[in-house]
Amino acid sequence: MFDIGFSELLVIAVVALVVLGPERLPKAARFAGLWVRRARTQWDSVKQELERELHADEIKRQFRDVQASVQDTEAILFVGSINVISSPKIFDILPRLISSIIKT
Repeated sequence: MFDIGFSELLVIAVVALVVLGPERLPKAARFAGLWVRRARTQWDSVKQELERELHADEIKRQFRDVQASVQDTEAILFVGSINVISSPKIFDILPRLISSIIKT
């Protein structure tokens, strides 16, 4: 997250020791650690919520795509069945179709 090396941390520790003194430094370090932990917890919570929302949106998009595909397929099958039923050749093919179904 931050690009802080060991030398920078050492400088910060020395400055904190000089400014706060040896008596208050452990208490200040615990206090800073507490706030860093709280900040990380909040950040993780926000990140997880965002990931859940993105996942839910992705599932909803996939559902809409599948639903549109099913509707397209239903429309194609409906139009095809109308064409087959309205065709006069269906009455010529129908006896052969029934006999082939019965034989199998």
